[in-house]
Amino acid sequence: MLRTRVIPCLLLKDESLVKTVKFKNYSYIGDPINTVRIFNELEVDELVFLDIVASRENRPPNFRILEQIANECFMPLAYGGGLCNIDDVGRIFAIGFEKVIVNSQAVADPAFISRLADRFGSQSIVGSVDARKNLWGRYEVFTHGGTRKSGKTAVEWAVELERMGAGELLITSMDREGTWAGYDVNLTEGVAAAVKIPVIANGGAGSVAHLGEVVKRGNASAVAVGSMVVFQGKDLGVLVNFPDKRDLKEALL
Repeated sequence: MLRTRVIPCLLLKDESLVKTVKFKNYSYIGDPINTVRIFNELEVDELVFLDIVASRENRPPNFRILEQIANECFMPLAYGGGLCNIDDVGRIFAIGFEKVIVNSQAVADPAFISRLADRFGSQSIVGSVDARKNLWGRYEVFTHGGTRKSGKTAVEWAVELERMGAGELLITSMDREGTWAGYDVNLTEGVAAAVKIPVIANGGAGSVAHLGEVVKRGNASAVAVGSMVVFQGKDLGVLVNFPDKRDLKEALL
């Protein structure tokens, strides 16, 4: 049995699923409810849903579509996007999600993570770090769907999120996201070496070999996959799928 979780990471825009490349250039994927049904049949470990415009639009989560997703889904769920207050987070848990993913509000109000951890437990709070390498080779952290610089670097911010009570980290390479070129192993490795909590690598997966590389070389505790599980292949059409478990076992163990 695999010890490394392989987690489809699905992007919500309004009430549709989309896929981006480097946080831009939306491609329509389909209806989230139908997609959940397919992943139920494929028996995936868990699902992540990220509303990629909620923070930019300064609006709360779309609870109606999230409730439909939770009612249909058989596996553990995590949600991120537009979470700015404890009441909304509590509502996400009441709907049936097991974890929340927090990015922009954590930067705006770092104590928010501590309040959530105190209220709901660190195991249910995932700190999200969206990072891009700058001209000097440092990984800068961005918020609001990759549109605002935070002034922080990835490793220092990851350490701070852990200190504040996050139980897990989702580390996304903005440079690799949607490219099929493989994870940024150096980014993942740098964060994993600095914290003791699980690190989920995200952004760039294009093959099962990429998953194995970021786990073995980057010390990721789990891997998030996007393009790989919603397209037939690079530059090909939409096809919701999941890697063969024998191939995953060979790559990850």
